[in-house]
Amino acid sequence: MAASARSFRELSLLLALALCSALASSVDGETSRRFWIENDAFWKDGEQFQIVGGDVHYFRIIPEYWKDRLLRAKALGLNTIQTYVPWNLHEPEPRSWEFRGFADIESYLRLAHELEMLVMLRVGPYICGEWDLGGFPPWLLSIEPALKLRSSDSAYLSLVERWWSVLLPKVAPLLYVNGGPIIMLTTKLILRLILQIENEFGSFGNDKRYLHNLVLLARRYLGNDVILYTTDGGTIGTLKNGSIPQDDVFAAVDFSTGDNPWPIFRLQKQYNFPGKSAPLTAEFYTGWLTHWGESIATTDARSTAKALKDILCRNGSAVLYMAHGGTNFGFYNGANTGQDESEYKADLTSYDYDAPIKEHGDVQNPKYKGMLYSLRRVIHECTGTPLRPLPDNIERGNYGLVKLQKVASLFDILDKICDPPKVSVSEQPLSMEQSGQMFGFLLYFSEYQGIGPYNILSIPKVHDRAQVFVSCSLDGVRNRRYAGTIERWSNKPLQIPSLSCSSNTSLYILVENMGRVNYGQYIFDKKGILSSVEMDGITLRHWKMYPLSFDALGVLAKFQPIQQITNARNNKVPIHGDAQNKLRASSFYRNGPEIYEGHFHIDSDNEVKDTFISFRGWNKGVAFVNNFNIGRFWPAMGPQCALYVPAPILRAGDNVVVIFELHGPNPEHTINLVEDPDFTCGSNK
Repeated sequence: MAASARSFRELSLLLALALCSALASSVDGETSRRFWIENDAFWKDGEQFQIVGGDVHYFRIIPEYWKDRLLRAKALGLNTIQTYVPWNLHEPEPRSWEFRGFADIESYLRLAHELEMLVMLRVGPYICGEWDLGGFPPWLLSIEPALKLRSSDSAYLSLVERWWSVLLPKVAPLLYVNGGPIIMLTTKLILRLILQIENEFGSFGNDKRYLHNLVLLARRYLGNDVILYTTDGGTIGTLKNGSIPQDDVFAAVDFSTGDNPWPIFRLQKQYNFPGKSAPLTAEFYTGWLTHWGESIATTDARSTAKALKDILCRNGSAVLYMAHGGTNFGFYNGANTGQDESEYKADLTSYDYDAPIKEHGDVQNPKYKGMLYSLRRVIHECTGTPLRPLPDNIERGNYGLVKLQKVASLFDILDKICDPPKVSVSEQPLSMEQSGQMFGFLLYFSEYQGIGPYNILSIPKVHDRAQVFVSCSLDGVRNRRYAGTIERWSNKPLQIPSLSCSSNTSLYILVENMGRVNYGQYIFDKKGILSSVEMDGITLRHWKMYPLSFDALGVLAKFQPIQQITNARNNKVPIHGDAQNKLRASSFYRNGPEIYEGHFHIDSDNEVKDTFISFRGWNKGVAFVNNFNIGRFWPAMGPQCALYVPAPILRAGDNVVVIFELHGPNPEHTINLVEDPDFTCGSNK
């Protein structure tokens, strides 16, 4: 996502693609499909057209719910869907292409077409979007010499060309002029509408040669009839840096919701050819993002509706960011920094965004259906779009409390969740990217000679969070003790009490990649230990790096009897207060990373429903339901208490929940499967 409030700019290739309907042919059987800009307005098939769009990201929605979310967007009054295309989802390893399941973008676009919606496709290569590394594959960070991302660096551009040579031929048949839904393209690819190139580049740099190369590449595969566009904040500086009218690329704008849009639209005209500046905000913010440790972001429905009315009722066009936010499943959430890269803030697993269509599809909220001030009514009033019937909410299930049992400590099963051939050995610590561990966790091991009553451990640069354990080397991983945590945002030396070992002391450092920075100058965000490690001022050497894989978690446990408790609402487990101090003081915190498993039973297919897993009383970790990674939990930090579990992940009969808890479980070893989301956790709640 990009915001003018943050001076984000996107370079977008608006690709003129529109949705073809079954009636889009002329009397003589020849199609007459065309999407263009003239007289400072959009035109479609000979008639003036107003874009009323919304971002709905296919990769944040389980595919079984794509149609449901698009229908809800259509009932809101939208005629256009906008979505990013994250490179890292489709090329997880070099030359390894993925277009199945969550990554089946062609099916998603065709579904939008079937529902008679246009598409604005934001193809990147950089997308921002609160998505890990702004959509770039993390293996780009392992290339030497280092690539210059978002630049005319030839090595970087050659990899972009390789990626687009696979992606854009898949997109071409879906362009509006070819009978499909795409009307515009940008580097944030938007289907059925426009193709966007790059994303808010004007807030990042002014490398016009880079943007020009992206335009040439897009047109090589898509032809000269596509509308390419850039999106930048509505200021002179960002538009000057990010727009390229000389390449016949349409400049769209974004700005803070509530800003007077029309002076910004007049400024927009200065960066488009005469008559080619249809007023369009490509990101009209319906809400905002939230980081761990913050209160959940919300915005007022009435003021949001009023701001949209100021645009639509004067024939401006707008794309809601977001119409539906969805979920950052797995390890794909992004992060932000402040003035310094140590001012690190990771995004929540939930990407609800306070959008009119909630994370779980709910539309019973003031932004969607308020009686007086809703986005749906504003769209109807300003555009004449008929008010469609409100969609029914998807049923949600309260399956109650589920008892979990400890399966193993991380150190007890290290040989089972780490493939020996993937263990790296190096004189100095390697980054995660150098070790081939692109997401999740990496365990570092070395030894030192403990002298005196305690030793001082220093890791000047660790991304993002390191848990430190020690044991006497003759004991191996047995009897290891938790020594403390070093965090990127509060990095301080750690005092480690002496173990009085007769041999060397073993040092284990478990580093969590909490999500790569997706915006700003610190986007080249490698993970792991990125500096030397010193003990009492002496550099430690001879390191082993163990990449953790969770693929085998489902076969680790001896299956336990199902233990399920009803009437869960009367059995709330209290959350810890101060996230760091109480964790450090608690006895179970010293247990270190452990794996827990629980089972719950659903009687029939009719009882399989959406649910949320409440982690109140737990600390920090990752959860898996039926081998699906539903994301990170961190109720000790908050504000998110519960993770969304879509019904298609569940099944009639036995369902298995596996939790990788980094510090210590709920004292009662229970989780609660509830009907509603909860954003009231955290030390300040």
